[in-house]
Amino acid sequence: MPSSVHSQEEQDQSMLDAAPQEQQQEEVEQTDDVLELDEKRIVVLPGATDTAASFQFEGEGHTLGNALRYAIMKNPEVEFCGYTIPHPSEPKMNVRIQTYESTTAVEALEKGLETLMDLCDVVTDKFTTTRDAFNAAQIDRMES
Repeated sequence: MPSSVHSQEEQDQSMLDAAPQEQQQEEVEQTDDVLELDEKRIVVLPGATDTAASFQFEGEGHTLGNALRYAIMKNPEVEFCGYTIPHPSEPKMNVRIQTYESTTAVEALEKGLETLMDLCDVVTDKFTTTRDAFNAAQIDRMES
């Protein structure tokens, strides 16, 4: 599970990272106030401004929503962040971000995803270190 979460976070971040102009033109399509990124994984919902936007994540739920909301709210430039699951039978999650004038909603989302990825890396490293120490202790115990 941690590796799939980490992979998902890497995919989310890679969609938001700056791409070369030609590649970005292929991945980003503007249609009637809806900005679609990389096969609709993240959609900026209509009515977005620089400092307030709602994003819809396909195939995500409370696991990413609550953790991402927490990471984004740790940013002092963010005024509000909340998430919702519009309907339990649909695999969609909406995140609303409102920022102060010092940053944009997209920048706050990018920073939140980076923070969450860093947190997942720390947890993975700690888990791996502890597991390896446990396995080594078990081997030593069996040899004694």
